[in-house]
Amino acid sequence: MSAGAALGADVAARLDLTKIETPCFVTDLGALERNLKLLADVQARAGCTIILALKGFAQWSTFPLVKRYLRGTTASSVAEARLGREEMGGEVHAYAPAWTEDDLREVCELVDHVVFNTPGQWKRLRHVVEVARAAGRTISCGLRCNPEHREVEVALYDPAAPCSRLGTPRANVQQGDLDGLEGLHFHTLCELGPDALERTLAAFEAKFGDLIPGMKWVNFGGGHHITRPGYDTDHLVRLVRGFRERWGVDVFLEPGEAVALGTGVLVASVLDVFDNGMPIAVLDTSATAHMPDVLEMPYRPVIVGAGDPGERAHTYRLGGLTCLAGDVIGDYSFDAPLAIGQKLVFLDMAHYTMVKTSTFNGVRLPSIATHDPATGAIVVSRRFGYRDYRDRLS
Repeated sequence: MSAGAALGADVAARLDLTKIETPCFVTDLGALERNLKLLADVQARAGCTIILALKGFAQWSTFPLVKRYLRGTTASSVAEARLGREEMGGEVHAYAPAWTEDDLREVCELVDHVVFNTPGQWKRLRHVVEVARAAGRTISCGLRCNPEHREVEVALYDPAAPCSRLGTPRANVQQGDLDGLEGLHFHTLCELGPDALERTLAAFEAKFGDLIPGMKWVNFGGGHHITRPGYDTDHLVRLVRGFRERWGVDVFLEPGEAVALGTGVLVASVLDVFDNGMPIAVLDTSATAHMPDVLEMPYRPVIVGAGDPGERAHTYRLGGLTCLAGDVIGDYSFDAPLAIGQKLVFLDMAHYTMVKTSTFNGVRLPSIATHDPATGAIVVSRRFGYRDYRDRLS
């Protein structure tokens, strides 16, 4: 069982499924606050700034709670930057592999930091930043560096893979390229611990250390699994404090998954059960539309009360609601036969789920809700319908 699923089991145990419509994402506010308190403790002890990466978790109905503990957000598009500014407040940072001039103009109305992927982009678009500054915006700019140090096993999520488009290798930074920039940014991690960060820092300092003097800040990116059980936060604090002391710069961390790890579930219902070579159950959710990482990564989500194929008495292939042949969540076994109308609870579905859903096939998106463990209240903040499908087309 994954770290997030292990944490999420407690969340699922607190839910009254009779009160939950399906399909529905439910985020437990108690579990979310547990993660936020841990992150705030690291932030205080390390003397760094931790901001939420919206690409991982953007359930803005929870932001009144999030902003009690974290100082802002980081975005990779105009829409994310606007969401961070309007719904979260605090600091807003932005990075994208490339900016159009029009998008950057909008971004500069919203952000405090903007990171460029290459020196060429900075040189071509610097005038946009200068116009925004002349209009009164205070914007600090930086360069994303590629230390060419690999830690991530899954190639799809490895920013430092060969021929990566993310960040600039040291060989591509020439004299004068950093003129006007105030910070450096790197991101090489995904669901990793402080040992991986320590090795990355060594590589970053070896290749880019000569560029740090004169900088105001360094952003360590995301992928820090800080709220995972067993993560050594003391080690992380030592690394950040040591770096700050060596270089005299501010340090930023921008986790996404760590904020929402183990905080949410996806509740679905069984719509049909039949046999075609093996027992098959069709659910009112979808791998391709509602949890695409199941197919993209791929990975096998944990379901409360289910085991591996053959582990329990009754094995089923769980399929999604779309007409895509490959819309299959996986094979699971249960102690008793599945019944039509029965609810299944998928664990650890808060991060990289809501932000990745699609309306493929016109399938309705899951509702979005929160659970207050103190009162047991389930509050649905959003339901989706036809217009959500129609209005993204023309």
